[in-house]
Amino acid sequence: MRASQILVVDDEADIRAMVQEILTEEGYEVKVAGSAAEARSARRQGEPDLVLLDIWMPDMDGISLLREWTREQRLPFPVVMLSGHGTVDTAMEATRLGALDFVEKPLSLAKLLRTVEQAIAGGREARNAPAAHGQPASLEPLGRSRIMQRLREQCRRAAGQNSPVLLLGEAGSGRESAARYMHALSAQSAGAFVSAVLTGVPQAEIEMRWLGSERGGQVEPGWLDAARAGTLFLNELTGMPAAVQELLYNVLQQGGYTRVGGQTANRLELRLMASADPAIEQQLAHGGFRRDLYEHLSSVVIQVPPLRSYLEDVPELLRYYSDALADSERLEYRRFSVAAQNRLRNYPWPGNLAELRNLVRRLLVLGEDREVSLEELEAVLAPYSADGPLVKQDLLALPLREAREHFERAYLERQLQLCGGKVGKLAERVGMERTHLYRKLNSLGIDFRNLADDGD
Repeated sequence: MRASQILVVDDEADIRAMVQEILTEEGYEVKVAGSAAEARSARRQGEPDLVLLDIWMPDMDGISLLREWTREQRLPFPVVMLSGHGTVDTAMEATRLGALDFVEKPLSLAKLLRTVEQAIAGGREARNAPAAHGQPASLEPLGRSRIMQRLREQCRRAAGQNSPVLLLGEAGSGRESAARYMHALSAQSAGAFVSAVLTGVPQAEIEMRWLGSERGGQVEPGWLDAARAGTLFLNELTGMPAAVQELLYNVLQQGGYTRVGGQTANRLELRLMASADPAIEQQLAHGGFRRDLYEHLSSVVIQVPPLRSYLEDVPELLRYYSDALADSERLEYRRFSVAAQNRLRNYPWPGNLAELRNLVRRLLVLGEDREVSLEELEAVLAPYSADGPLVKQDLLALPLREAREHFERAYLERQLQLCGGKVGKLAERVGMERTHLYRKLNSLGIDFRNLADDGD
């Protein structure tokens, strides 16, 4: 088996020599280039399995060279950017163009070796997978907050294992994106990533959809066939029909399956990942979801945080999605004013990342000015707000106790609407014990029963 080939592109000779020596000792075949022109020449001699690309070079910067490589086709190999003067915007631009990671100088050899190993293991096919919603399928979860750093590290660790992974989090929080990221770093990356929607399949079609069929010598593959040697992602366990639970449990117990109309048993050769809303705990408690199946699917559990728990990353996310959507959907790029960014850092984001992405798309499509103003943003947010301002009267004109009651009532009514009337979710959102919260709602005269059942 030939050694993986790595091209190191950096204008600093000492760094080129050091990285070449270290990677060669690790068993890689390493070529070096000191400029964009030399990098082009090295590529003409053969495509590498990985490129380590410096940002700042004399003849052409690394971002421009990366853009040149992706102009006519998807990036044909994984790229890791190197820079001693990287900025968030530069990192996001490199990621948008297909770069896998971003390593800062002075280089940490441990991080460099780990990143190289993961990139090589990921393989070319994962890097070339089609993008969804303007976002590369293998893009790591974005954000510089400690919460997102922890999520990325957990995904990287889980990617190196073969155990089933359960991504627990709210709808729209990026659970499937995290699963795709792990798939791209896993030993199954050369195989397909198949996202199976678990609800809405007619009862009569469940077996054929999952197991496939054999009729008259013709094989119609099911989801288990499609994900062979790859990853099968079970999209939202919450609400999974009992018939599907039974079928999947039997397949896992047997370690294989037989297509409808077929005679031959097929081994189950894939990795399982799944997503679930935290409400899955209620289904388990009430018997709505098989605990034996859940235990199998949750060998490793990763909590995907809601956007409201890392609001400090909102400005970065706004810039990323503005750039990505402008490029993928040929929209006019727009930047967000400081006031607009600050407003969105204080928005609760009940729809999480999906809501943020859709908001950015709406503003790019409908806006005219280069900058998104606070006034324009408020007009877009108005349909999703509870009748305008949080508090409609001047609290300064009221005594403290009355002003506090007015604010608490308006605050809890708005939060309750964002939680769909579910007091359980409201208790988590506002950080109150549920018994105290019930008392507070009753004391303020908030009729939560008319909004929705508690859902417990």
